[in-house]
Amino acid sequence: MSSFVTEVLASSGKLEKDDLACKISKLSRKVEETKEEVTDMINKKYVEFMPSMEGAEELLDQVESVSKDIDLLKSCIENEVQQNLHDAVTEYAKLKQQLEKNTAVIDLLQHLQEFDTAIEEYHRALQEKNFVVAAKQHGKARASVDALKAWKDTELPLVHALSSEITIQRENLIYHLGEEWQKLAVWKLPSTKTELTSEKSFLKTALHLNRGGSKGDESVPHALLPSILQALSIQGELHKKIKLFGQVLFKYMLKPLILYPSLVVEVSSQPEQGAVLSLQCTETKAEHPDPSQVYTKVLTVLKTLHEHLFGTFLVTKKPNTKTYEKKVSEILGDLIWEEMSECIIRECLVHSIPANSSQLAEYSEVIKQTEDFESSLKEMGYLAGDSTDLLKYARNINCHFASKKCQDVIVAARKLMTSEMHNTVKITPEYKLSIPKLPNPSGGEKERKESSKKSAHYDQQSLENEKQLSPNTLCLPMCRISESVQQLMELAIQTLSEVVGSSPQCAVQLFYTVRNIFHLFFDVVPTYHKDNFLKLPHLAAIQHNNCMFIAHHLLTLGFQFKPHLPLKDGVAYFVDLVPGFRRLGARCFVAQMNVQKAEMLERLSTARNFSNLDDEDNYSVASKAIRQVIHQLRRLGKVWQDVLPVNIYCKAIGTLLNTAISELINKIMMLEDISNVDGERLRTLCQTIIEEGPLVFNPLPDENKNKKYQEEVPVYVKKWMTLKEISMVLNANLQEIVDRWAEGKGPLAAEFSCNEMKSLIRALFKNTERRAAALAKITK
Repeated sequence: MSSFVTEVLASSGKLEKDDLACKISKLSRKVEETKEEVTDMINKKYVEFMPSMEGAEELLDQVESVSKDIDLLKSCIENEVQQNLHDAVTEYAKLKQQLEKNTAVIDLLQHLQEFDTAIEEYHRALQEKNFVVAAKQHGKARASVDALKAWKDTELPLVHALSSEITIQRENLIYHLGEEWQKLAVWKLPSTKTELTSEKSFLKTALHLNRGGSKGDESVPHALLPSILQALSIQGELHKKIKLFGQVLFKYMLKPLILYPSLVVEVSSQPEQGAVLSLQCTETKAEHPDPSQVYTKVLTVLKTLHEHLFGTFLVTKKPNTKTYEKKVSEILGDLIWEEMSECIIRECLVHSIPANSSQLAEYSEVIKQTEDFESSLKEMGYLAGDSTDLLKYARNINCHFASKKCQDVIVAARKLMTSEMHNTVKITPEYKLSIPKLPNPSGGEKERKESSKKSAHYDQQSLENEKQLSPNTLCLPMCRISESVQQLMELAIQTLSEVVGSSPQCAVQLFYTVRNIFHLFFDVVPTYHKDNFLKLPHLAAIQHNNCMFIAHHLLTLGFQFKPHLPLKDGVAYFVDLVPGFRRLGARCFVAQMNVQKAEMLERLSTARNFSNLDDEDNYSVASKAIRQVIHQLRRLGKVWQDVLPVNIYCKAIGTLLNTAISELINKIMMLEDISNVDGERLRTLCQTIIEEGPLVFNPLPDENKNKKYQEEVPVYVKKWMTLKEISMVLNANLQEIVDRWAEGKGPLAAEFSCNEMKSLIRALFKNTERRAAALAKITK
């Protein structure tokens, strides 16, 4: 032991790393030997009970000697080896860097090897038409190239060449897949020059679906199809192919089948080849397609595609997820469903909405057909989800019925408002709107019994008054209205009748649609017929009657349907529209009256103020003006005869006649000098009006019935008695005038003031004592 330590200590200079390791190994063996001897001694002493004091002391000396050797070696290591620790670390770092570089080169070579292997496998699989393997090997080759691109230490020219090669091979693979895809689905489409405007233009459309396998491989009929689809999916091209296919499918096959009821799809199977879908034309009288027929035709096309082309499952794997299977039909469904469902709704379901509420119960069959249609699509994978817009639209029939009904009603109402107004119907006081019999509101049995008991009780007490109102009280007077307005009111009542049995939302919508009809009348009719109302007195009178007719029935229209309308208390229904309609009718007729007044005054203005009538020309012009006025009134009387209510007719003709009389009287009163000839001719003109004026009052076709109204002319013409009095004055002497004045109490005093009478006397008579005396008696 001592010789070994001496040998170690004797070595001088710098220790080599190998020597040091050798000596440490020898020391370790010595330590192990000592440990075994100590263990053996302790075992003998305490286990075998063999006293060996002398051996123990020797071993103790040996242990101490080894401990000293260890301390000496440790000191040597610290003094000699640790001095060169920095140099060793630097050397090891260089070695590590070199190792890493070598490792990277090995990885680079490994990626190149993998790329070469993948490309070889890719070419072999492509030749064998094993497209899935080719796509996967192409993916491995691309991964190798991407790994090479990520190597930052240097840029190899080889990497660019490999990138170009991988791109070329991808395009080559996609080209071959595209060629095979075109063989699977072969389209025969109409010429691009053909306008697709009718069902006949789509008769050349056909789709040939091949089996996708070779003729000899009958055991696996669709061997090539999954491979093509899976390879396209791996390359990310499947979505593009199916999107383009879906666009052509919808434009040239599905959409025409939805649009045209006469088009049907025919499926013909060809052994060992596949199936052919073609469009055929059949005879039908339907203007719009039936939902059940549309669903059947669409399902025929999609089922055939599912069986021959899109029923394949694709194995897909997302990053950090498990693999899962997905049908190709899901991709097609996602691409075409939204557009196809909108087309079915717009071109089919919209037209299948019932026209009236009685047909709503039958629409449940359409809802069931829609549910079955979507269930079939879900089974084939074209559709995912529980409820779609198509099914929601079909189920929400009440809302769509109300919307369509409201739209149709508004369109029909506007058509009536813009139609010709001269077609009229006669309205009598006995006329009543034909309101359908409405069912009693729910829970009304008890109320009916109570009301019947009360009515029986009242009958027993005989509470009726002896004097009853006329049956025509509050009835519309006899007149003529436009046939279109009568139809408009019937349309409103028919629309309100639809609220019975409808949902609350539908009932409210229909109610406000009827209100919108009458609001529309306010805006459309006065604007559309504005010129005719001013030019044609007949139409102005009819418009007046129309407005009064509508206002009359709006008073009670809403309350007749009140039990069936889910409206809050306090709703005005239609009563608030009544004043507006009355003003509208009155405003239209007053505007026509103003036109007639203007024409009348224009004719009278040609009479040269009725002065100097001793001149034949002046008298001829004045007489012509009066005759024209009478003719105008006669013409209006004929136009308004049997059109306006009698009281309105008489007031209108009386107002116009009064305007002419007032103008004539004013002109006569303005004359300062009236000769005997002038007075006689003025009286002749007045007498013409007095004689012929009543004859213009012809409100009824029966002449005998008109005499009553001709005798009541003073009631409707305010200046009638004034005209008679001035006609008498023009032919009277001073004494007769004074007598009719009767100190301000006679008939003259009732029509003229003192100044007017004096002015007229001064114009008629010369300045004499008799005139002065007469003037003195003209006082109140």
